[in-house]
Amino acid sequence: MRRGIKKQEGENLTDANIKKVIRLLSAEKPITKKEACSILNISYNTTRLSKVIEDYESDQEYRKTRKAQKRGRPADNAEIAEIVESYLTGESFTDIARRIFRSVAFVKTIVEKLGVPGRVAGDERYEMEYLPDECVSDSFAVGEVAWSAKYHTSCEVMATLDAKHEQGYGPCYRVWIRELSNEDNIGGGYNAFVPAYDLGKLEHLKTYGINTARV
Repeated sequence: MRRGIKKQEGENLTDANIKKVIRLLSAEKPITKKEACSILNISYNTTRLSKVIEDYESDQEYRKTRKAQKRGRPADNAEIAEIVESYLTGESFTDIARRIFRSVAFVKTIVEKLGVPGRVAGDERYEMEYLPDECVSDSFAVGEVAWSAKYHTSCEVMATLDAKHEQGYGPCYRVWIRELSNEDNIGGGYNAFVPAYDLGKLEHLKTYGINTARV
């Protein structure tokens, strides 16, 4: 939430909604302040309404200044690491861009340029994921953190299976599929048995200071 405004349960104080209220208040036939409070789902309080709008406009001006300061400057390794780790742990391009004062296009370019495995949503989660060339490998070390193209999350390589389990598909591995087990973000997971071609290397990302143990 923005600085200075404490959001209460049920209130709709998103940027988009506050921007909408500002537009409607400034329209040729403006809405009333009571209607503005209703749209934001806040109690009818003109002082708080003014504070919400003032804080939003101040925040937008600050963001504009910070983005201008960064415009044209390439990302350093610390910023690259933050983008990639945030993306692989589930944060959206929009949220990452907002937090680091960059454009969504800038964030997407970093992810695509580095060969970061893509995330999926909806029905795509039931399909095998395409892995970037940088991730393709037929060899993984025990203890290595890799990316599962089938389960769409990171995993830890626990063991290399004996040849009798390979079924003609090359090396196979027992891996621990990582997942968050509840709303408190407590880590959980389960074992799975996967061939090398369903795993993606993440080692190339360490060049930029990315901690694969955190993704």
